[in-house]
Amino acid sequence: MMPGGVSRWGAAFLSRIAAKPVTCLILVGMMGAGKTTVGRELARRREMRFADCDHELIARTGVAISVIFDIEGEAGFRQREARMLDELTVNTDIVIATGGGVVLDSANRALLSRRGIVIYLNVPPHILWERTRRDRNRPLLQVDDPRARIIELHRQRDPLYREIADIVIDGGRGGSAVMVEQIEKALAGLGKGIPCTP
Repeated sequence: MMPGGVSRWGAAFLSRIAAKPVTCLILVGMMGAGKTTVGRELARRREMRFADCDHELIARTGVAISVIFDIEGEAGFRQREARMLDELTVNTDIVIATGGGVVLDSANRALLSRRGIVIYLNVPPHILWERTRRDRNRPLLQVDDPRARIIELHRQRDPLYREIADIVIDGGRGGSAVMVEQIEKALAGLGKGIPCTP
């Protein structure tokens, strides 16, 4: 695998990519990876719609994600998340930022892999910690040792992100603009001729 490039090369991979809708770009990765910021900029450049799964859920329910967790638990939240994902991924000309735990469900992984180009924003746990340490709206981090929790979540989820990723972008210190440029180069490398608005 090449950092900041296509995750799998070869005839089988290119054949699979060719069958995918290239008008749906799906960002996956840990909380704090920058999916929303990068997704907005990517959508702006490509003149596509942007949608954030968590923000759409908040708009739909009228309450914060933490409230959904409190009332319905993580299982209830994941059910709502899966339904929202199904709704969003049938759209065209869209960039979607998913929640960090969306890949935990095998049905979600299959859906993501089938419906769009999946881009994994891979950011090291220590940077994720720096970005999220003061955020009180992360239900999964409301534990005694949130830093250890981030490390553990990254260990569990990284293989799942990679399982469905068509493109892996290694990010961190460079900022969102650098990650967007890396995504653009990787998309161009797919040879799909996806239009880009500079």
